[in-house]
Amino acid sequence: MFKNLKIFLHQGKQFIPDVRTAKAPGVFRGRPVISTEAVDEKAFADTCPSGAIGTSPVSIDLGKCLFCGECERCFPNKVHFTDDTHLATNVRERLIIREGEDKPIEVDKDAVRPEIRGIFSRSLKLRQVSAGGDASCEAELNATGNVQFDLGRYGIEFAASPRHADGVLITGPISANMAKALELTYEACPEPRIVVLDGTDAISGGMFAGSPDLDRSFLDNHQVDLYIPGNPAHPLTVINGILDLTRK
Repeated sequence: MFKNLKIFLHQGKQFIPDVRTAKAPGVFRGRPVISTEAVDEKAFADTCPSGAIGTSPVSIDLGKCLFCGECERCFPNKVHFTDDTHLATNVRERLIIREGEDKPIEVDKDAVRPEIRGIFSRSLKLRQVSAGGDASCEAELNATGNVQFDLGRYGIEFAASPRHADGVLITGPISANMAKALELTYEACPEPRIVVLDGTDAISGGMFAGSPDLDRSFLDNHQVDLYIPGNPAHPLTVINGILDLTRK
């Protein structure tokens, strides 16, 4: 009983009445807000293990951020992570949060390919590819289909075969031994098809960026339609990101 009570106090009430407006329960770090307070910028940047913090002006790249919270612990007056789960966008530049800014991250509606909202607005099937992932993003994707989030109610599902899918959702930094398999999976999807990057590793390589064991050439050859940051990305971030991309 005490164990269950401890879990409840840590995680909060898990019931999600509306995924479009819900805040993540329990311990969660969402969109950061960076103040204009002057700090030692080099020392601030050095707190980040993945090089997500930029200087002059100070910024945090959510495509590289591990959401570890080390920067907030060391400089609590400089940065604060909110509980905002709406982090996904189709424009990579929008994942960079700069000091003095406090605005939501959104999908650029004008940059969405017409066929995405014309064909996939009511039904979307994705083939998920774990390209060297650590199973954290994969576990959260599994959670999108549980009774709390129920991604399927929006006509969005994960397909067992790429030939039944409308595109690929990639997790992991894209290891060299998965590069060819990822390309073949993408080619097996009928056109038009979309590409979704889920999690920090998929977006930038994360902690593995620059490793010779990665082969991220797939991203040089194909347009990315949606970036979903997180380490791992929360189910609310995944669901709302896909809905914002496909719904008018």
